[in-house]
Amino acid sequence: MTYRAPVAEMAFTIRQVAGLDRAVAEGLHGDLTADLAETILEEAGRFATDVLAPLNRVGDRHGTPLRDGAVTMPPGFREAYRAWSEAGWNALPGPEAYGGQGLPFLLNAACIEMWNAASMSFGLGPLLTAGGVEALSRHGSEDLRARYLEKLVSGEWTATMNLTEPQAGSDLSALRTRAEPAGDGTYRIRGEKIYITWGEHDLTDNIIHLVLARLADAPAGTRGISLFLVPKVLPDGRRNDLRCAGIEHKLGIHGSPTCTMVYGEGEGAVGWLVGEPNRGLACMFTMMNNARLGVGLQGVAIAERAYQQALAYARDRRQGKAGPAAEGMSPIIEHPDVQRMLLTMKAYTAASRGICYLTAEALDRAHRATDEAERRAAQDRASLLTPVAKAFSTDIGVEVASLGIQVHGGMGFVEETGAAQHLRDARIAPIYEGTNGIQAVDLVTRKLPLQGGAVVRAQIAAMRGIAERVLREGSPAFGHTAPRLREAVEHLDRATSFLLRALASNRPEEALAGATPYLRLFGLAQGGACLAQAALAAHAAARAGSTDPAHPARIALARFFAENLATAARGLEETVTAGAGSLQDASLALAS
Repeated sequence: MTYRAPVAEMAFTIRQVAGLDRAVAEGLHGDLTADLAETILEEAGRFATDVLAPLNRVGDRHGTPLRDGAVTMPPGFREAYRAWSEAGWNALPGPEAYGGQGLPFLLNAACIEMWNAASMSFGLGPLLTAGGVEALSRHGSEDLRARYLEKLVSGEWTATMNLTEPQAGSDLSALRTRAEPAGDGTYRIRGEKIYITWGEHDLTDNIIHLVLARLADAPAGTRGISLFLVPKVLPDGRRNDLRCAGIEHKLGIHGSPTCTMVYGEGEGAVGWLVGEPNRGLACMFTMMNNARLGVGLQGVAIAERAYQQALAYARDRRQGKAGPAAEGMSPIIEHPDVQRMLLTMKAYTAASRGICYLTAEALDRAHRATDEAERRAAQDRASLLTPVAKAFSTDIGVEVASLGIQVHGGMGFVEETGAAQHLRDARIAPIYEGTNGIQAVDLVTRKLPLQGGAVVRAQIAAMRGIAERVLREGSPAFGHTAPRLREAVEHLDRATSFLLRALASNRPEEALAGATPYLRLFGLAQGGACLAQAALAAHAAARAGSTDPAHPARIALARFFAENLATAARGLEETVTAGAGSLQDASLALAS
């Protein structure tokens, strides 16, 4: 079963949950209209469905073989990438000064979801290039921007992010790659980087590597890291002193080359400083934050594709029902437990989509708002939501893909149906671009204290307001949506207060112990609020005379989430507030 982009649902979420209609009415996006945005999404959906989706299994089976330092991409990838970039998809959110279309990141977020649902291996390359464009736009010199941005924006060239080294892992303070001034404004880069996505490929003539390295006089730790632009091909056409030394043999994303890159085995790889010396990590975080939301969208993408496949299988697969009333053969979608699994898949997918789109909308306002206070508030909101979008959505991607296998039964465990590939591909997303544990620590220790806790309090107040609106609506179709959602928000509120007190009282171990369950709790409350917001908009449309069958489905999905999934909030609050004590005895429990 192939993927079909759910354009109508994406457009509804963008407009009614993330707030595109309001932004358009305010003039935030120039002459963009909601109708034009939907037209763009429809075209993107056709490309994802017709061109990219058939490449998913091809990439998984073919892989990316490395021979004599050259990577061969899977059949069809080169032609698809050329058509994709020539159609302007890479340039969609790019700066207009360098050939981009300057369209909202919110609109591009839906496109990122489509590209990655169609083929996550394909979508990974453009994801890194987009981060490179943003980092270079904000931190690169005028000369570097003039030389590289236009070709990166168009997709003629791709970009990579080089952080990890064999001995360092997530500890960037342990980086050993070094940079030496050459006396002509360039540097010579020497070192080894691992896990470099699309570090080598045959889709473009040049690859622009953004590499973290240390200058000789740099201070120790992360404060002594600088960022360098190191192209595969130098401006004079010569090949730079860098090579792909190996390709990782991975659990999934087989169509995406994950490379070991070696710099400076000879005279040294030529590079240019991006930003200020010893401030490279701040520059790289621009790229990483862009990528983290993109990875969250990958979680949504894999979940959507796994759900679509499981739904189609459940409709086609026939067998007898269990129980005393069973007779004859019927599609397994009629079985209550299969319905529960499918609804869980759909609800989690829609909830994580809402969170990611909300984050994208906040980023748009942070970049485009003319009022300084509004811009700062939007940036704080985006900072708060980014770790939730990344971690919650990628955890959901894994869970939904696993449920998809369960719906298939034994046929899901074999490669024939393709359901197993979704789980194999999804499993990397909670790991790269900062593991989900790191996202949880970031959320609790850096994002909750923003503005003395006012940022998270405002977000919780917005969730509570949605629950109150559902309660006032009073429609029987909502069932217990309002009280269950309100309870989830209150559990989140109390857990937030506990963590802020722990941080203020210099008890960081209590905050760290509860970080991961807290992020899950945040995702459940925020995801439930997103679905409830969609349900309110659907209810209003139906009351105004719309007969779209998707409207009652949206209300039913919000109700299912609130009554069946958001109920986990109580236990998560208890884990956050009382779980640290049991970790104190971790050394005893793990000793045997």
